[in-house]
Amino acid sequence: MRAHEDESRPLVTLTLPSRIVIGTAASGIAVAVLIHLAMMFLHVAPANTLSKQQAGLISDYVYPEYEQNWKLFAPNPLQQNTDVQVRAQLRAQGGTVRTTGWTDLTARDGQAILHNPLPSHSQQNQLRRGWELFSSTLDAQNRPTGERGEMFARYLRRIVMLRMSGEWTRGGERIEQIQIRSRTTAVLPPPWSAEKISDKPVYRVLPWWQITASDLPEGATNK
Repeated sequence: MRAHEDESRPLVTLTLPSRIVIGTAASGIAVAVLIHLAMMFLHVAPANTLSKQQAGLISDYVYPEYEQNWKLFAPNPLQQNTDVQVRAQLRAQGGTVRTTGWTDLTARDGQAILHNPLPSHSQQNQLRRGWELFSSTLDAQNRPTGERGEMFARYLRRIVMLRMSGEWTRGGERIEQIQIRSRTTAVLPPPWSAEKISDKPVYRVLPWWQITASDLPEGATNK
């Protein structure tokens, strides 16, 4: 009889402090989820009085981690792959100048993401979004226009220097200029499709950019 009574008792009895802690944590998580859902709803919903009044707060919360991109869906799904590539002109201590080969930064991001179950936001979107924003400001001569264009150009230079300055200056050389280009290739149709698309890459080459101290990562020096 005693064994039957013991089996009917709860296996775990939470103390009052434990119940308070669990309840508080659950409430906090619920509030955080509700705030997140509200922010995302206001971001994607049609403009309204509240979203206009709190536009700055909503943008600060959404960008860049929770940015929404609907280009996967019709009527205009993405049908191209764009790689951002960069090279540099380096000056040795003796005055000799050489030009490096092209480095595919997009391919490096792809390798960092491959087989990574939790890739960082910078690996997925930093370079891609930087190029998309900047390229939308370019004129026919591939030069940025307006204040936004110059701002995006600085942002893109800093991305490049953050990733490449250590590699380029490893031999004691100084980075004089950098040049960026995009390599765009069409996504080929499936084998059963009769659609004909060229697989030849299209390049968009930007002018050379002079590198200044403001383009360097924090704490880095251009030897």
